[in-house]
Parts: sequence; structure tokens; C-alpha cells
Amino acid sequence: MLTIGVDIGGTKVAAGVVDDNGEIVEHTLRPTAADRPDVVAETVADVVRELSRDRTIEAVGVGAAGFVDETRSVVRFAPNLAWREEPLQKKISGLVGLPVVVENDANAMAWGETRFGAGRGQSHVVCLTLGTGIGGGIVIDGALYRGRWGMGAELGHMQVLPGGRQCGCGNIGCWEQYASGQALVKEARELAEAHPEQAATLLGLAGGKIEGEEVTEAARQGDEASLAAFRNLADWLGQGMADLAAVLDPGCFIVGGGVSRAADLFIDRARQAFAERLTGRGHRPLAEIRLAELGASAGVVGAADLARQR
Repeated sequence: MLTIGVDIGGTKVAAGVVDDNGEIVEHTLRPTAADRPDVVAETVADVVRELSRDRTIEAVGVGAAGFVDETRSVVRFAPNLAWREEPLQKKISGLVGLPVVVENDANAMAWGETRFGAGRGQSHVVCLTLGTGIGGGIVIDGALYRGRWGMGAELGHMQVLPGGRQCGCGNIGCWEQYASGQALVKEARELAEAHPEQAATLLGLAGGKIEGEEVTEAARQGDEASLAAFRNLADWLGQGMADLAAVLDPGCFIVGGGVSRAADLFIDRARQAFAERLTGRGHRPLAEIRLAELGASAGVVGAADLARQR
């Protein structure tokens, strides 16, 4: 059975035809008109029509960066797209004449990794996407956990530091303010300003503006400020996973997203921090912490499989 998975982001729409084994048969990419909801729906319909030529498609799964309701049909709010109570499932289904399932993009990614990636064989999984912020997805007893209203697993917005940094969600001290790509860059900038002598390599690479790529490269060249920023990220990541383990008790954490491409600089320390801060440590099994395997295709694969299992 072939289904189509679509991953809608703030700048692009990625889509692919996916078979029963989670393999992408054909793939395409289009820009996103983030400020025009009807155009986004039409763009999705166009890629579905393109990918449906000369093959039978059973259903379409759409991963959307926003709050998706409990019926997997309405996007209630999307921070980077002009969606407010957007009936996305109805619009796309009406345009393409196929069953459509809409899911949060991080949930779709988590499902793809659990079914076909780093979480294969695991029944209790917490998936983290470390990018600008922190996205999340939870699988419990082999089923995707969505919460009562479909808005569960917003893991990046656990409050970890009362009175801490302001978050874009409106709260303060959220986890993603300390363990994300945005947090890494902010920490590196602050350290470089306070101790420029420790950030000579970083400042030389940055040429005036410090971004994640420069922090990573500088850390690999031994820049002390950049290495310290990665250490801080690792400690906060381990702390957050320990807190999640106290509530969810997963067998496996999967770490993905753009920041994970620099995992060699922080994942071992994050594992150590997790083990040291886990409640009841020494008297319980230690969840594995694995790196995601599917990369940028995880959302497409996961959305397609959720459509298949609708």
C-alpha cells in the first residue's frame, strides 16, 4: 500500500510517496507561502497530484508545525504559519479526493523514528527534536500519545527555571530556552562577550555575527567558549530527560533535529547528566538515549504511516 506523507514547515513543503516498509519511493519539495493558508493547502494538493501520477495512493498524511486538534483535522494555531482554526484536513481532502490525516509535525517525526528509525522494537519512546526550539513526540505502549485535545508532547515548554529566560510561548524559563539551537547560540554569544579571550576562534569564524554553524565549528577547533556552550546544553538536556523519565518511564529517548548533527560535541555528556539526575538512580533501568536515524525524511515517513494506519 502506498501513501503520501507531507511535512509542512515555515519555509517549505516536503512530500514523498512511502511504501509499507517506510521507504520513500519518490520525493518532492516546494516553497511555503506562510502567510496565505489557502495557498498552502493548494500547494499540498499540487504535490499530492504530482506524486499520484501513474500510481494508486490510499491516503495522505500531513505533518503541520502547530497545534492539531483531537480529530486530526483542524490546525488550531501555528506559530510560523498563518493558521488559526484552519480546517486543513477538509480543505486538502476536498482538493485531492483522498482520505487525509493531519498531525503535529514533531509527532509525525516521532512516529516515523519509532516505526522505521532509531526506535524500532521499542514500545515506550520519547522523541526530541532539537532545532531553534525543542519539539517532542511520545509513544506509549506502541501508540502515539496526543493528549485529550491533541496538543500533548509540547516538551520544549516545560518550565525548568522559574524566573528564567523569556520564551516565545509567553512563559518564562522553558526548557527550550536552555537546551536548543537558539539556546546554544545565545549562550555562546554571552560567553564571547564576557570572556572574548576564551572565544578567539569563535569570534574569528563569526566575522561579527555568531550563529550555530560557527559555534559548532569553533567547538571542534577547541574554542573554550563554544565548548562551554555545548556543555551547558548537554547538562540541561540531560536534566530535562531525567524529569521526563520520572513521569513517563520510557525505554528509549531519541534525539534528532538540526542540533543533533553536532551530537559528537554533547551527547555523551547529556547521557551522563541524565544518569546522574535520574530519580531513583541505581535502582531502576536506564533508558537508552539514541540519535535519530531518518534525518529530514522522518516527518514525511511518519505522516505517511499515520495515514496508512488511520
